[in-house]
Amino acid sequence: MTLDWLPRDDKLKDHNLFGEEHWGTQPPCTMYERRPLVDPEGNTAPDLYTAWITLNNPKQYNSYTTKMAKGVIAGFTAASSDRSVVAVVFTGMGDKAFCTGGNTVEYSEYYARRPNEYGEYMDLFNGMVDAILNCKKPVICRVNGMRVAGGQEIGMACDLAVASDLAVFGQAGPRHGSAPVGGATDFLPWFLTIEDAMWSCVSCEQWSAYKMKLKGLISKVVPVLKQDGKFIRNPLVHTETYVRDGEIVYGELQTGEAAKDAKALMAQCERDLSGLDRTVNEIVWRLANLFPGCLQMSIDAIRAKKKFFWDQAKLGNRHWLAANMMVEAFLGFTAFSTRKITGRDTIDFLEYRRRIALGEEMGTPVFEAVLRSPG
Repeated sequence: MTLDWLPRDDKLKDHNLFGEEHWGTQPPCTMYERRPLVDPEGNTAPDLYTAWITLNNPKQYNSYTTKMAKGVIAGFTAASSDRSVVAVVFTGMGDKAFCTGGNTVEYSEYYARRPNEYGEYMDLFNGMVDAILNCKKPVICRVNGMRVAGGQEIGMACDLAVASDLAVFGQAGPRHGSAPVGGATDFLPWFLTIEDAMWSCVSCEQWSAYKMKLKGLISKVVPVLKQDGKFIRNPLVHTETYVRDGEIVYGELQTGEAAKDAKALMAQCERDLSGLDRTVNEIVWRLANLFPGCLQMSIDAIRAKKKFFWDQAKLGNRHWLAANMMVEAFLGFTAFSTRKITGRDTIDFLEYRRRIALGEEMGTPVFEAVLRSPG
C-alpha cells in the first residue's frame, strides 16, 4: 500500500528572512560564503557545505560597524535555514584579530551623546548574539587573532572555539567607558571560576590563548608561526607553569626585554594559518558524521544554559548602555578614538573621580577637564 493518492506540495520553501544586501567583499563589511565540506584528506563531499561568516575590517582589527552587525545577523540566519550547510565558521579577516568589538570611531563620532541611536544599535548587537545562539547549525569560532571586548562576547556565544596561539582574550569596557554586559557577564561565569570571570571583566587584562585553554574558555590552540619551515609556539607566551608571588601561573605574556626579544623573533617568522584551518575542518568533519537532529538537540540543550542568563539581562543592559552614552561612554570612546592626536587612550580617571566627589554636574567643563588635550 502506498500513500501516493495524498495531495502533497514538494517544492522547497525559502525560509530565509534576508537577501544578500547585507554582505560584501570590500571592507568594512561582513562576508558570507559557502565552502564545500571536505574530509581530512581534502576530498569534497557532494552537495554539503560549511558556511563561513567573516568580519572584514582588518585595518580596524575587525571591529564591527552597524552595517557589519546586520551582515552577521543575516549570515547566521541564512546558514541556519540552509539545508546544505553542516556547520558555521565565524572568523575575522587576516591574522591580527578575530574582533575587537564595536567600531570605536563610529561610537565616538556618531553614537556618543545620542542614547536613543545607541539603543537602536544595541538592538542589532543583541540580534547578533541571538542569531548565533539560535542558529540551527553548530557554530565554531575560528579565533585568528585578538578576541577582545564585544569580540570576546560574540565569540563566547559560539559553541566551540579554536584559536591561533597568537590570539589574546579579554574585556575593555571599564577602561574605555563601558561595561562587559553584552554577554561577558552572562557567559564568563559558565566558562571560568566566578573570580576569574570577575577579574577578566574588571581588570581589562588580556590573556593568552594558552591561558584560556587551561582555564577552559576555548577548545584548541594551534601554533601559526613558522621558523625555517617548522611551526613554533608563540614566543611572547610563557608555556611553562611557575609560581609568582604565591600564585601558580601559566600562559602569561612576556614583558620587558623578554617581550622585545620575542617580538624580534616573531618578525623573522612566517605566519601560516593552515594548521588552524585544518583543525577547524577536522571538527566540522566530525560533526558532519553525526545524526544532525541529535547533534542539534545536544547543542541547543547546552546553549540553553547560556541563553537563560543572556535573556534575563540583555534588555536591561541595552537600556543602561544607551544611557551610558551620555557620559562615561562618550568620554571613554572619545579618548580612545582621539589617541593619535592626544597620545593617550583614556581620560584622567583620578580627576574625573575628584570631580564626582565634589558633586560637580556632568557637562562641558568636566568633560574638558578630564579629556586629555594634545601636547
